[in-house]
Amino acid sequence: MCGITGILSLNGNPVSSHVLRRMTDALMHRGPDGEGQWIEHEIGLGHRRLSIIDLSDKGKQPMHSTSGRYVISYNGEVYNFRELKKDLEDLGYKFKSTTDTEVVVAAIEKWGIGAISRFNGMFAFAIWDKKEKCLTLGRDRYGIKPLYVARRSGIISFGSEQKAILAQPDFKKALDHETLYEYLTFQNIFTNSTLLKGISLIPAGHFAKIYPRDGLNAELKLTKYWDYEFKEPTGKVDKREYKEELHRLVFQAVNRQLFSDVALGSYLSGGMDSGSISAIASQSILNLNTFTCGFDLSSASGLELAYDERSQAEAMSATFKTEHYEMVLKAGDMERCFQQLAYHLEEPRVGQSYPNFYAAKLASKFVKVVMSGAGGDELFGGYPWRYYRAVSNSDFDQYIEKYYEFWQRLTNKSERQRIFAPIKNEIKNADPKAIFRSVFPEQKKAIRRPEDYINLSFYFEAKTFLHGLFIVEDKLSMAHGLETRVPFMDNDLVDFAMECPVSLKLNNLSEVIRIDENEAGRKKDKYFQKTSDGKQILRDVMSGFIPSEITNAPKQGFSSPDPSWFKGESIKYVRDTLMNYNACIYNYLDYNAVKVLIDEHLVGKKNRRLLIWSLLSLNEYFKQTL
Repeated sequence: MCGITGILSLNGNPVSSHVLRRMTDALMHRGPDGEGQWIEHEIGLGHRRLSIIDLSDKGKQPMHSTSGRYVISYNGEVYNFRELKKDLEDLGYKFKSTTDTEVVVAAIEKWGIGAISRFNGMFAFAIWDKKEKCLTLGRDRYGIKPLYVARRSGIISFGSEQKAILAQPDFKKALDHETLYEYLTFQNIFTNSTLLKGISLIPAGHFAKIYPRDGLNAELKLTKYWDYEFKEPTGKVDKREYKEELHRLVFQAVNRQLFSDVALGSYLSGGMDSGSISAIASQSILNLNTFTCGFDLSSASGLELAYDERSQAEAMSATFKTEHYEMVLKAGDMERCFQQLAYHLEEPRVGQSYPNFYAAKLASKFVKVVMSGAGGDELFGGYPWRYYRAVSNSDFDQYIEKYYEFWQRLTNKSERQRIFAPIKNEIKNADPKAIFRSVFPEQKKAIRRPEDYINLSFYFEAKTFLHGLFIVEDKLSMAHGLETRVPFMDNDLVDFAMECPVSLKLNNLSEVIRIDENEAGRKKDKYFQKTSDGKQILRDVMSGFIPSEITNAPKQGFSSPDPSWFKGESIKYVRDTLMNYNACIYNYLDYNAVKVLIDEHLVGKKNRRLLIWSLLSLNEYFKQTL
């Protein structure tokens, strides 16, 4: 795992070695084991190295292909690189190192950019073709590794993090108001925009090419090479066969990602996904290091009392015979890390992420690679209370109406009108519903069955929520020089999950369908709360390897007791930050409108924990960035 950056000049001027070094140094935390720059007139590539495979200097980047035609700066792991390497050796290629980087550049040299479809892993890269004078930027199928790009004054610049682009001395920073509106609707950014004008993400499952010979008119041409497609099988469903195949693929995925020339461990949160990975990994690694973050619940109440999963994690650690480490977070820990957290996260996405920051900090003290259970929920239906809100519809338009209503996680339209009053002219064209709808692929066939709508929901969450989680995990693990691997996103396992019948993932679908929408009342509420439904086939497969109290347990996300903390131990921090008229967020938002929403939480009228976290994060982001 590494940090990559670079500059492409479109105006004929040579790349400045001083600026490229500044951009590379901005990513030092991502690669503490080495650095390198390469410049050839209009192109410059920078690299920071976190040594995981082949720790020798043979793995140093930017790296040239054997022929010298291609130069690459690469971040990630391609887990099937050994198989690709053998194919290339059979074709006469000779390799100098044991790195996957050398295999990636050789594969592209031999098979062209289409080789990217053969890669099973997580990656982002920049590759320069000396012969064609062409820059190609590529990103993995699922967006596990981020890659940002910006264009200004005849220059294309890019980097694993925005801070590499911002290290250019003449880059002018300005807030993208419409993206702020998008974030304060969904607590996420569904488009490829960022909160800074001019900086965007290369989309997941895409590569982009640009030819500087076209000068200032050169276009960064995006090509989609892969996308999710959740669908029902057309043939007969044999549950036993599906279970056998899932068993094979889960074990294959974990074992495929265990290779490393440095210490490797696993998160063990107390849930089934990380438990499954730890169970399988512990069969190959003696005294596997496992890591859990728990919470001080002395001031928590209600459902929050289940947020601390240390006891479940400790029980699994005993079963798997792992070397287990844990950290207990208190309300003050959120406040203490906020400045550092915001610096590394850059812009906020999805939910409260400071527990992830501390989990990575803990793991990095013992290992350089950690396995995560991310993706298990999104692939196998871990959030039934979400899907069931829009499972029975007359058509696609009605589905969009229902699901959009639910996914406005932070504010509704009337609330946004009030809080965005100071910049209403700047966001007059913002249309979050259109953004929401644009996430979905063009509907080429009629959607009739509840299962079809469930599969649309799987698609939506993989493209948005999971993608946001990956960006957060990348930033916060790399903040500590730690590589996070996600076995559930193995290509073969994802392909299986996309064609696995909804009936094998969700138990209560037929019961929910029968509920009369006009008379549902509290009958449907049980499906919108903590539930043991979801991921049924994964629960069945892993029941022989992890304790039944885990496989049968209700779904529990990695949450902290913020509702109580924001009203109790952290109330002074919340008030001092958000009730301060001079806070940075009030350069863009209406103070009185925001105060009304926060007061609703503090007096217990409405749970606004997500909004409070987002406002705190935005305030720190504005303070540091703008």
